[in-house]
Amino acid sequence: MMAKILIVDDEEKIREVIREYAQFHKYETDEASDGMEAVSKALSNDYDLIIMDVMMPKLDGFSACKEIRNSKDVPIIMLSARGEEYDKLFGFELGIDDYVVKPFSPKELMARVAAVLARKTNSKAKPSILKTGGLEVNTDARTVTVDGVKIDITLKEYEILAYLMQNKNIAISRDRLLSDIWGYDFFGDDRTIDTHIKNLRMRIGSYRDKITTVRGVGYKFED
Repeated sequence: MMAKILIVDDEEKIREVIREYAQFHKYETDEASDGMEAVSKALSNDYDLIIMDVMMPKLDGFSACKEIRNSKDVPIIMLSARGEEYDKLFGFELGIDDYVVKPFSPKELMARVAAVLARKTNSKAKPSILKTGGLEVNTDARTVTVDGVKIDITLKEYEILAYLMQNKNIAISRDRLLSDIWGYDFFGDDRTIDTHIKNLRMRIGSYRDKITTVRGVGYKFED
């Protein structure tokens, strides 16, 4: 089945380039020229992935992402001319799947699209329940419950927790987390992972100590 992608950018030429490459790779495309239109289309249609610019009129990409995330669990790749670490971390805090800095290579963008879509497909292929005491991760529904109460959690926090629980008692390096969770050619650093781990520990409350720091390596879920 052909994946459907929503391309969101206020620059028509950029939308055109992305559309041509996406269609060449056999993706179906739709377009929006600002954040408000993106939210409207995302909430009324089912897309497999959204490529969205940050700086747009009416509603910026970060705000649009937040609105969409309230209702839809669709993967989002952000585009921005700003490559500052703060912007990237803020985006990942909102649950985006990747962050591409302009000017970008359309071929690289398509590789990142393929990687995100592959992760989405693989996550649905093996539905299961990961459980430790009262901490439960449903990898089919992509939800986390703590002592029977469903908690609010960003997509990346969920993916990190599920990944660590699937690899219980194994020390996972930060580089491996970046590679396997953020995917293709993501140039992050330790602070990206550390920030997500800090927030994740806060969200799982009394089970925070299950995620231990392995000095000089990364993290481990101890059971």
